[in-house]
Formats: sequence, C-alpha cells, structure tokens
Amino acid sequence: MHVQVFPTTDRLLRLVDAMAGQPVIVLADLVADVFITGVPKRISREAPVLILSYQDERLTPGGGANAVANVAALGGRPLPLGVVGDDSHGQRLLDDLQRRGVSTDGIAVRSGYRTPTKVRILGGGKHSIKQQIVRYDIEESLTLNAEERRRFAECLGRWAGEARVAILSDYGYGAVEPAMLPQVRAALGERATVLADSRYRLAGFLGLDGATPNEEEAEAILDEKFNDDPDRLEAAGRRLRESLKARFLLITRGSRGMSLFKPELSAHMPVSGTDQVADVTGAGDTVIGTFALALAAGADPLEAALLANYAGGVVVMKMGTATCSPEELKRAVESNPVPAKELRWGLS
Repeated sequence: MHVQVFPTTDRLLRLVDAMAGQPVIVLADLVADVFITGVPKRISREAPVLILSYQDERLTPGGGANAVANVAALGGRPLPLGVVGDDSHGQRLLDDLQRRGVSTDGIAVRSGYRTPTKVRILGGGKHSIKQQIVRYDIEESLTLNAEERRRFAECLGRWAGEARVAILSDYGYGAVEPAMLPQVRAALGERATVLADSRYRLAGFLGLDGATPNEEEAEAILDEKFNDDPDRLEAAGRRLRESLKARFLLITRGSRGMSLFKPELSAHMPVSGTDQVADVTGAGDTVIGTFALALAAGADPLEAALLANYAGGVVVMKMGTATCSPEELKRAVESNPVPAKELRWGLS
C-alpha cells in the first residue's frame, strides 16, 4: 500500500529557497498583455458610450510569456523559446523580459508578424480600482519556419543536460507543436519532466509527464461536465491522466481549488487564501510556472501542486497579469498552512 507523506510547512519553505537559479525551459506562444487605463469623463454625444480621459498604458508578459515571467519572479532561470513580431509590442515584450533578467536568445523575431496582443481598456475613479470595460485582441497565428526551428534546436542543444524540467505553453498561435515534445525531452535527458498547458489541443501532447488544464479545458477534452460532483471529477481526472499517458495531472478549479491525480492517489486541495478574487488574469500561467519550478527544485508532484496553489492564491488578489515573489509565496505558506485533514485523498 502506498503511503503519501504529507509535506510540512518547513519542507515547503525550503523548496521555495531551492527554486533560486533553477533552469526551466519554456516553449511558448508569447503574448503581450496591454492595459490602458482612464478616468470616466462623460457620456459621448456621438453614441451611448463612456468617454475616458487617458491616464496611462502598460505592457506586461502574457500567455506563455507570463509563465516565463513567473518562473523569473520566483527566482528561477527561465529559458524561453518562442516567436514575436518586429512590431512595437514584440520589441516592448522583449525589453520587458530582459529587464526581468530573462535571456531572450531563444526568441525569434519574425519580420511582418504581429505579436499576439490582448488589449484591455480599464476605467474608474482617479484613486479607485480600475475595472475592465472592454478587451480587444490582436491575433495572428504562424507556422514555424526553417530558421525558427533551427534556432530552437540550437538553443535546446546548448541547454542539453542543464535543465531537467520544461513547460510547453500552447495558446494556439503556432509556436508550440506537439511534434516538438520528443526534441524537448531529448534535450532534458533521462530525468526529464515535461509539462504542458494547452488551450485547445492538450490531447495531442501524448507522452507528457504532467499537464495543468483548468476544469473547463478538462471537460472539453472529455466531452462531459463535472457539475461540481466529486465522484465525476475523480473518475474524469483518472481517465484524462491515463489517456494522456501522463505521470500526473493537475486540474485547476478556480475558487474550488485544485485536484492532483497520480496513479497511486488523487488529492483535492482547497483554494489557498480567499475565494473573493480581484482578477484571475494569467493565474493559470502562475500555476504551471510555479509547479514546474518547484519540480526543478526537487519537489514531488504534491509538494509542487501545493506551492502552485499558494502562488495562484497570491496573484488572483492582484489586478492585471501578475507574478508571485519568493517572499510572497513564503508568507502565503506561513500564514495559511494546509493541514493534512484539509486534503481529500482518493485512490486512483
């Protein structure tokens, strides 16, 4: 009979310290998140719409680039592979990553390509929290060309044996292909751990070590609704893990926490902190970034899932696309220790 040792608070804190400097390869669809804020001025005479007086604009890493930023924020060393355009959003995204200390050697700049960008317009009082009014997306998919594939292969060759964990962050823009999974695994070596987060085609990434779909994505793959039924969730999680041929599966469930599935057990974790969130933008990227970095630091999947749960609880209390620092993660662990009785165990 398998016995799962429940991680202590001290063990989790030591793992946070061990994250420092750990390399994680991130093959990703890189997205720019732009936030434009303004103060309500009046209703337009031209149409029944609100006129905002412009305050400011900021760009942060989004999509797979947010997973990169979260690994960096926690003290890890992300090694990103991806493509941006030669437009202003692509250049600003590269500049932002470089300011965070991220090497951009593995990021190709494609001429004429528009960097996928999500632009959010936010409004509110001058000294109040701004609320999202509308969002528009600049989207262009691509197929990797020979030069981009060569760049990725060269970088993977240089990183061979250096990193043990990789993230495939697939937002459907074309930079992440299921066919690249063996190449990434070969670069990582025998002790490879390859994780994926795919918005539309997780089922195509067969042979992963782990995946972090949200509940809606898991339901879409299995073509069934869980309806907050623990028995359905338990059966579906086991089935999805087996169909992916993965060693473990972490399903994120928003305010209902997370569920981890392994061959010998399943664990259902309550949400960390409060379920009264400020903004869920990019929380899934924080989860996979923290999960991967914790594994690179020597955590087992349950320990990594608990730390990812804590980090997710931190970022959803921030407005916009956000990251979690080691200090914030430690405070979350110390202020809200999860006793063993709060975990629901099940045999898979």
